[in-house]
Amino acid sequence: MPTSQPLTLMFADVSGSTRLFEQRGDVEARTLIAGLLEALTAICRRHQGRVVKTIGDEIMCVYPGGREGVDAAVAMQRHVAADPTCIANHLAIRIGLHHGECLLEDDGDVYGDAVNTAARMAKLAGREQIVTTASTVAGIRHQPFRSLGTTQVAGKLQALEIVDIIWQENPAGMTMVQSALSLGNAPGLDQRLLLEYRGRAIELSPTSPPLTLGREAGNGLVVDLDCVSRSHAVIEFQRGHWVLTDRSTNGSYFRIEGDEEQRLHRDETKLRRSGVISLGRGIAASGDALIYFRCP
Repeated sequence: MPTSQPLTLMFADVSGSTRLFEQRGDVEARTLIAGLLEALTAICRRHQGRVVKTIGDEIMCVYPGGREGVDAAVAMQRHVAADPTCIANHLAIRIGLHHGECLLEDDGDVYGDAVNTAARMAKLAGREQIVTTASTVAGIRHQPFRSLGTTQVAGKLQALEIVDIIWQENPAGMTMVQSALSLGNAPGLDQRLLLEYRGRAIELSPTSPPLTLGREAGNGLVVDLDCVSRSHAVIEFQRGHWVLTDRSTNGSYFRIEGDEEQRLHRDETKLRRSGVISLGRGIAASGDALIYFRCP
């Protein structure tokens, strides 16, 4: 039977691996990624952690407390930032972590609230960033952090306060926050995103759950075209910006007002001002199957 206990879950994901495989080929790229994951595993163990599993270019780790998880995350980022191989190959990592209740299986696998929330934090993190919940760093005084506002996590009624751990030795230009964050005063809460597709209007706020786009009926916005993947893309509020992330086979096309059309494939971009999005094919070829957006 699984046992329940409070633990800190971490996801550390390698960023830049797609480009590495294109430039170096499968064999060399896999060797380099494996070496990096081994280094991250060693750092995890030095901070009383354990690697639960490796998922592609990502490792899932567990620590006894928030302090150990945060210290390990900082050590990982500093290792990658100073490693000549990572620098030469433009590799970085993104890390998300959260402390909460977990179900620990006999085989060592971990499930539960902390796992889901940590995975969400990792998704919000960018290259060279550590994102966690404000509750995880409560009481941690030795490591500076700054507020990123709030985000919605599936299964939770209230939006969670999230923070960016400042791991750089000399974080120039960053505002550091080490006091408790106020949910009501979190920045960006009034930043709405307005979408229109074939006469349907959608309004998103920073506390809205991510909006999924795709051909499958379960998506928040269904675009039923053959060139559109079942789960094609997602739009969500991240780190003070509206972000479009493509997960598709054919890619997404977008044009921001005043700019030229661009293609997005297995990557993300910030949505600014106003513009148009086309899933699966170029804007000119999409007819009325265009998604218009506006950030008031």
